[in-house]
Amino acid sequence: MDTLTLAYLLIALGVVLMLAELFVPTGGILLVLAGVCMLVGVALSFTAEIQTGLVTLVVVLVAVPLLGGLFFGYFWPRTPLGKRLLPAPAEDATVAAMPVLVELERLRGRIGRTVSPMRPAGVVDFDGRRVDCITEGLMIGVNQWVKCIDVRAGKVVVRQVEKPSLEDLENLS
Repeated sequence: MDTLTLAYLLIALGVVLMLAELFVPTGGILLVLAGVCMLVGVALSFTAEIQTGLVTLVVVLVAVPLLGGLFFGYFWPRTPLGKRLLPAPAEDATVAAMPVLVELERLRGRIGRTVSPMRPAGVVDFDGRRVDCITEGLMIGVNQWVKCIDVRAGKVVVRQVEKPSLEDLENLS
């Protein structure tokens, strides 16, 4: 067996040992052995020829992280063991379904009154509940009527409106 074949076998053994660490948790012992195997394999490839050693070094430094990312990001979560170890996030774990954001979405179209000056951020009272809000860029004084026009990224956006009639406020409930 020539030196170059032994070098490539040691590099392949290093990759196999890295994968084996996933299934046989040894506390990193297999990872250390894998690193040593790859390091010795790359060093041996330099003994064959400098250019071969450089190409081997570049391939190992590029291919191992790419293959690791591909394996862990794509293949591992689809394996039976990966599905058991990496449970799918619950539906309510997504940001859009967080209870606070769902509650803020209910303010869309509601009319409230400013409690503090809006420069352009401030506090608005919606039916006795104080909510931090922002305007579309305009300043609004205290005790002014505003309407929630949007909820963006957890921020309630309001626009100043004329004083609503009692009938308008009753229709919102």
